[in-house]
Amino acid sequence: MPLPHMARRRFLQTSAALAGGAALPATALAAGNREYAGPNVVLIRFGGGARRRESIAPGDTYSPFVRDVLAHRGTLFNQVLIGDAAETGHGQGTLNLLTGKYDRYKDVDQQILGERFEAKVPTLFEYLRRAFEVPEHQTLIVNGEDRTQEEFYTFSNHHLFGVNYRSNVLSLYRFKSYLLRRQIAEHAGDWSESTLALKRAELAQMESLDYRQAPGNQAEPIQQFWSRWRQHYGESGLVNPRGDRLLTELACRAIAELRPRLMMINYNDCDYVHWGNLAHYTRALSIMDSGIRRVVRTIENDEAYRNNTLIVVAPDCGRDDSPFAAVPCQHHFNSRSSREVFALFVGPGIDRGRVVDRAAEQVQVAPTIAAAMGVAAPFAEGGVLEEAFA
Repeated sequence: MPLPHMARRRFLQTSAALAGGAALPATALAAGNREYAGPNVVLIRFGGGARRRESIAPGDTYSPFVRDVLAHRGTLFNQVLIGDAAETGHGQGTLNLLTGKYDRYKDVDQQILGERFEAKVPTLFEYLRRAFEVPEHQTLIVNGEDRTQEEFYTFSNHHLFGVNYRSNVLSLYRFKSYLLRRQIAEHAGDWSESTLALKRAELAQMESLDYRQAPGNQAEPIQQFWSRWRQHYGESGLVNPRGDRLLTELACRAIAELRPRLMMINYNDCDYVHWGNLAHYTRALSIMDSGIRRVVRTIENDEAYRNNTLIVVAPDCGRDDSPFAAVPCQHHFNSRSSREVFALFVGPGIDRGRVVDRAAEQVQVAPTIAAAMGVAAPFAEGGVLEEAFA
């Protein structure tokens, strides 16, 4: 449900005081023992890397549902910027959206171009689960098969939060890990010792990706989710959707089966433009747009989600605009257009049909979501986007 007017104002005042360096009240970080009664939240990463020009700007668009339908149901901030000190990368932008704080992230193994990042301040998932009794299987990141490093963003290393308040991940990588683990258990008596050793080594290699959590520790409801997925799609990987269509399928099934209270969908097909073909980018925008339409329809057809779900659409980064670049629509040069993004809020308590033209910051998305959920986000550096609320 939306925050009542006075309660929301008190929350905004508290957030402003904390951002200004006021002492942190004990109640802001009390362990969650209350039932969560706020809205469900679906945060959609409109990625990887999407410019305003082809999506929400006037004129031709490859995202007609988002721009011409969904935006009229909520509040669109069309002048959102990524701070000059931040890098315009997919992992960095994702963590900006989840934490509300810019940082100069470094890969945990110091790999060049590696993006196994550790957030230093809590994510939205941690804020929610610390404040309320929300099980981990109802806080989800739906992740793409080509960016397994983002399996890593389920919790921060902040000493007051961390692994005890982690989220969980739905991805093809997680299904493959589940499947191989089940196959080893089911065929241990049938396979030769050499085959079994190879399978166990393969599983150990897969599970080593996320060294911060014990292997195979996804919650039981998610294990059951994968069991049903296996029954429906089989084991070959040739039947289930792929790319961003896979993320849409996972998200819609999760709504029906896992009932998430907070879910982030990390669309990423736009990044295939690095292969050098602009059509990979524009086609990906259309695939995301149709996926968002299906997610919205799934929400509207579910009584528990209809009228009680906040939908947020925001890119991880923009795209460069250089006619001299060998690959069209780069984003690694940190140009102005790669920093120009947007944020769309739709749902209970959100103003309808409003366009906000003033400059805003990407790190303001997280504290605005936190305000809608009724939780404090004292370590976020962005202020709440108050114009979003009706």
